[in-house]
Amino acid sequence: MRLLERMRKEWFMIGIVLAIAGAKLEPSVGVNGGPLKPEITVSYIAVATIFFNSGLSLKTEELTSALVHIKLHLFIQIFTLAFFPATIWLFLQLLSITPINEWLLKGLQTVGCMPPPVSSAVILTKAVGGNEAAAIFNSAFGSFLVSKHGLTCLLLLL
Repeated sequence: MRLLERMRKEWFMIGIVLAIAGAKLEPSVGVNGGPLKPEITVSYIAVATIFFNSGLSLKTEELTSALVHIKLHLFIQIFTLAFFPATIWLFLQLLSITPINEWLLKGLQTVGCMPPPVSSAVILTKAVGGNEAAAIFNSAFGSFLVSKHGLTCLLLLL
């Protein structure tokens, strides 16, 4: 009975291990064009679900009051889309003189170009009691800016 209790308590970690094992055994299920259609489900449905679930927990007043914090939004967007990519670029310049594999550096540059994490920003902000409405707005707005205009990648390519 103790094992069953432990499994109930650790259901999420067990699920992650099972998902990884399933992906290892049958990787064709998750490729682009495969049965799960990750190019649609991950890009659109998962992101929309995260925002929808986060939005359900917010009051309309909280969201509208968060929208007027222009200085906060400006700071977050500049930090996310300019400061962080510039810092990564400087770090890459330092790493380029070391014997680190060139493809590892290109991977780090790619990660520096990626939009801000959608779910992490909202979940972690909620966990620490932060301004969840501002996190949702900035995560959505930052993702829109990067995905539609590639602003971060322009900084890294300069």
